[in-house]
Amino acid sequence: MEELPSIAPFQRRLEELDAQMAAPAFYTNPRRAAEVSREQQKLQQLVADYHEHARLEREVAEAIAFGKDPAAEADFRALAASELPELERRCAVLKQAVLLAMIPPDPTDSRNTVMEIRAGTGGDEATLFAAELFRLYSRYADNRGWRIQPMSSSSSERGGFKEVIFLITGIDVYRQLKFESGVHRVQRVPVTEANGRIHTSTVTVAVLPEAEEVDVQIDPQELEITVTRASGPGGQGVNTTDSAVQILHKPTGLIVTCADERSQIKNKAKAMTVLRSRLLQRGEDEERAKYAATRRSQIGSGDRSERIRTYNFPQNRLTDHRIGLTLYNLPQVMEGGIEQIVEALQKADYEQKLSALTGQVYLPPRLRTESED
Repeated sequence: MEELPSIAPFQRRLEELDAQMAAPAFYTNPRRAAEVSREQQKLQQLVADYHEHARLEREVAEAIAFGKDPAAEADFRALAASELPELERRCAVLKQAVLLAMIPPDPTDSRNTVMEIRAGTGGDEATLFAAELFRLYSRYADNRGWRIQPMSSSSSERGGFKEVIFLITGIDVYRQLKFESGVHRVQRVPVTEANGRIHTSTVTVAVLPEAEEVDVQIDPQELEITVTRASGPGGQGVNTTDSAVQILHKPTGLIVTCADERSQIKNKAKAMTVLRSRLLQRGEDEERAKYAATRRSQIGSGDRSERIRTYNFPQNRLTDHRIGLTLYNLPQVMEGGIEQIVEALQKADYEQKLSALTGQVYLPPRLRTESED
C-alpha cells in the first residue's frame, strides 16, 4: 500500500502555532489571532486523521493476515474477510482526506473575483459571444447565490460587448472560476452570414482575485488620473458631469477606465479595485514564472494568450483543451451549467498537486505565494 507523505513538517508547524497561541500577547491582534486559530484547527484535524489512517492500515493488515492464517478457526477467518472491505473503504476515504488537507491551499481561493471579458478576433461575432459569456457567468453566479457588480463596459453596435469588467462577490468565487482564464474560441454560423459558412471567433477571459489594499501598496504619486465627460444614453439620462475616470499606473503602464457610474468618486473606487487586482495578478504571475518556469501543470498556465476551450455550435460540442474534456450539451452550458467543467478542472489540478506532494515542506499560508511550486 502506497504510503502517505511524512506528517513531520505539519506536526512541527502545529507545535509552532500552539506556542504562539500560548503567548500572553497572542490576542492583541484579533485578525492575526483568528488566522492562526483557523490554521491550528485544520492542522489538528490533519494530524488526527493521519494517525487514525495509520491505525486503520494496521487493522487492514491484521485482517488480511488473520484471514490467511491456517491455524485460525474458519469462523474467525470468515469474520475477518467480511470486515476487510469496510476497513479498506474507510482507510481509502481517510487517505484522500489527509492528502487533500496536505495540499497547500491557494490563499486567494476565498477571494471575490474581478472578471474581464474582451472580444478578440472575429469582429461583431466576437462581441456577441463576449456578451453570451457574460450572461453564462452571470447565470452561474446567480445559481450559486453570488452577486454581480458591473465595473466597466464597452458595447458594440450589434448589442455585444467589446469589453465588460465586473466583480463577483460570494463564497469561494475565485476557487470556482480561476481556471476560466484564457482564450475561448467559438465556431458557428453568424446571424449575418448569408451563405451558412461557419466562422471562428475568439474571446479573452481574465479572472483576477480581488485585491485588498493590504495586498498591493500603490503610491499615489505613481498614478496619473484623468477625468472626462462620460457618454450617456441620451434624453433625460444623459451624463452631463465629468465623471468618467481613467487611471494610469506609470511604473507598469497599466490603464484602467471606469465610466459606469454617474459619480466620479464611485468610478474612481471601481477603477482602483480593478487596478489593484491586476497588479496583484501581475505580481503572482511573476512569482510563478520564477519558481515554476520549467513546470507546466495539466491545467495549463491560465495565461490569457492560451486557447483553453472551443464552443462548436454546429456539433453541439464543447472541448476544454487543457484536460481533453468534451461535452455535447452546449445549450445547458450557455445557460450557466458549467459545474461539470469546473469540477473536472479542479480534479485535474488536485491530481497534479498530489503527484508533487511527496517530499513537500510545509509552508504557512502567508509564505506560500513567495515559494509556490
